[in-house]
Amino acid sequence: MEDIKKLSLEQLSEVVVGYKEKKFRAKQIYEWIWKKNVNSYDEMTNIPKLLKDRLAKRYNFNSIKIDSFKKSKDQTIKYVFKLHELSSDVDELKNNKKTEKNLFVEGVLIPSKSRVTACISTQVGCALKCKFCATGSMGFLRNLSAGEIYEQVALLNKESLSYFDRKLTNVVVMGMGEPLNNYKNTIDALDKVMSKNGLSMSPSRITLSTAGVSDKIKQLADDNTKFNLAVSLHSANDTVRNSLMPINKSNPLKRLTSALKYYNKKTGNRIIFEYLMLDGINDNINDAHELAEFCKSFPVKINLIEYNSTKNGNFKKSNRDSLGRFVNLLKSKNIIINIRKSKGSDIDAACGQLVNEAIKTNN
Repeated sequence: MEDIKKLSLEQLSEVVVGYKEKKFRAKQIYEWIWKKNVNSYDEMTNIPKLLKDRLAKRYNFNSIKIDSFKKSKDQTIKYVFKLHELSSDVDELKNNKKTEKNLFVEGVLIPSKSRVTACISTQVGCALKCKFCATGSMGFLRNLSAGEIYEQVALLNKESLSYFDRKLTNVVVMGMGEPLNNYKNTIDALDKVMSKNGLSMSPSRITLSTAGVSDKIKQLADDNTKFNLAVSLHSANDTVRNSLMPINKSNPLKRLTSALKYYNKKTGNRIIFEYLMLDGINDNINDAHELAEFCKSFPVKINLIEYNSTKNGNFKKSNRDSLGRFVNLLKSKNIIINIRKSKGSDIDAACGQLVNEAIKTNN
């Protein structure tokens, strides 16, 4: 059966009218699905039973569920979400080899004094193979649907209310996967997060992070997206960035610069750069000069991020002296700098660590 969450409001209206029901029933059902986040027809208390029965014969709910979670000593919580189908469904499409594994993705709830942030995923695994990121070691299995991306936010909002007695204030699309390689589903999901029929979250509270898919950055501008854009930069030198991020070979810095100029001109938005400080790799004073020069093309804010170790990683975080020199140089160029202390590293919930629980074999 088809997943009802894949229907737009217009498509749902056509279905409802086809059953000789009033068109407003479609909006009621749509709000039950997206605003109230129900996962069964029985929960739709104002919908006629006959209509619910007809829908149930044709459409199901391919919902994600919380499989497990871990709490960090800093109160960060990492969640493992179980997807609807087994990975055998994916394997059979790829190579006709059947394996019985559930598919999982991870998300993180990050509390602070003034906010609670949800970090969500857009793909099972990732094809980009960035050298410092554990998710890339999984390879790519499949894209998440718009419903699966949205549901992570809705579920983490409920968890935030339960554990921290307040709603989510922010969403960062920085979990597993490259969101711009799952463009339509990611944008559809974020539209629902921002919609009055969804979670009514302000776009200023949402940040999407990309490794630098240049043509899709331009599409974000053409589509007049309102949320914040962050780019995982990590070096303003093509040779260094090539060694860290294979995507730079097809999207080199010159091409990325052109896309970001286009994006800034059309949207007026400041670009956020995520810069992982790696000892002896990208943290010397020359690296800082190259970064400052790169930032002259558009207004920016730079988040300097502490490296979090992974099982497959061969990197170390920058020492305090290197970080200090790097920061001082950028500040001397009047560039806005934030130094990000990672949270949840003791439970593998920090940036670049989402992988360990992502695939499990059924017992």
